[in-house]
Parts: sequence; C-alpha cells; structure tokens
Amino acid sequence: MTRTAARDSPRPVKKILIAEDEPNIVISLEFLLKEAGYEVAIARDGSQALSLAGEFQPDLIVLDVMLPAFDGFDVCRRIRGNRAVKDTKVLMLTARGRDSEVTKGMAAGADAYMTKPFATRELVKVVAELLASASD
Repeated sequence: MTRTAARDSPRPVKKILIAEDEPNIVISLEFLLKEAGYEVAIARDGSQALSLAGEFQPDLIVLDVMLPAFDGFDVCRRIRGNRAVKDTKVLMLTARGRDSEVTKGMAAGADAYMTKPFATRELVKVVAELLASASD
C-alpha cells in the first residue's frame, strides 16, 4: 500500500519567483505561470528578489534586468554566490536585447535570456525546459 501511495502521489509543484517591477508584466507572467501549474511568488525590486530567493526557495527565477535597488545582473551574481540558492535556474527576461546585454546576463550566471515583448508560448516552453533540466 505504501508503494502504491508513493507512486500515485503527485509530483511537488515547481516554484517560480518573478522579479519584475512593471505591474502589467507581473500580472501577465503570474497568470501564465499559474495557469501552467506553477507556484508563483513576486518580487518588485532586486532587494526583495534576493530575500525571497532565500525564503521561497524557487526552482526558477524569472528576472528582469532593470529593477530598482539592485539590477538583474547584480541579483543574478548574488544568487550564484549564495550557497543556499546558487543552483536555482535563472531566466533573464528584459527589454535589453543587444548582444552585449545578453553576454553580460549569461556572464552573470543566467541560464537563459529572453527579450520583451515575448511570445507567451515560447516563455512557457523555455520555463518548462529550464525546470526539466533542473530535475536531471
């Protein structure tokens, strides 16, 4: 009976932290990700993103570059330097799409980089791929 219960029990829900200060984008991302079955927390600036990363222990952080307090590059570097959350997947989602910005984001430790405006299906696909690679 224990075996059957364990096999039939649902997988734990993946947790995603959205670090974004633009209210309309937060609403859109939160809706999309909750609809896809994820547990979501919201940080509206870089400082809050860092503290929620430790408290919420997300599987993935969707991180805007242009945040108040600390920018996304700084947040990403600090995440990578924090032993408790350093392995968390980071998707940078930003209006800054120049090659130099993408390079800077990847150098800061981002696992993926998408530019705004984004296609909702593509975003959900990238999120699923990042979370699947985190499970491996």
